[in-house]
Amino acid sequence: MRVVSVPSHLQYTKDHEWVQVSGSVARIGITDFAQDALGDIVFVQMPEVGSVVAAHDSFSEIESTKSVNDVYAPVSGTVKAVNDELSAQPELLNTDPYGRGWICEIEMSGEPTDLLSAEEYQALVG
Repeated sequence: MRVVSVPSHLQYTKDHEWVQVSGSVARIGITDFAQDALGDIVFVQMPEVGSVVAAHDSFSEIESTKSVNDVYAPVSGTVKAVNDELSAQPELLNTDPYGRGWICEIEMSGEPTDLLSAEEYQALVG
């Protein structure tokens, strides 16, 4: 069985998103576990810059050769940037989920509440 990568400097959700908080901005992507479960990713529907998202609401979709899955906002706020590279190279979510495969950045409207530490997320996914 493949060992999934869970970088210790990030926070995670039970829905398999990762969050990197820097000041009031959260950079968001999907975890190595999620990309592995999805299989080959062929399309990413990006959120609109300027759109307001609420924590736990779907704000993006990822299409793989297996299925279409929602991506849930781990924090509430306003989308301030999206990773345009994913439009041309959605497979970056498979090859570099914690680096070039980030999805968007959200200017948070409050403190994130129910994020998991790397240790807690590792325990969740085994």
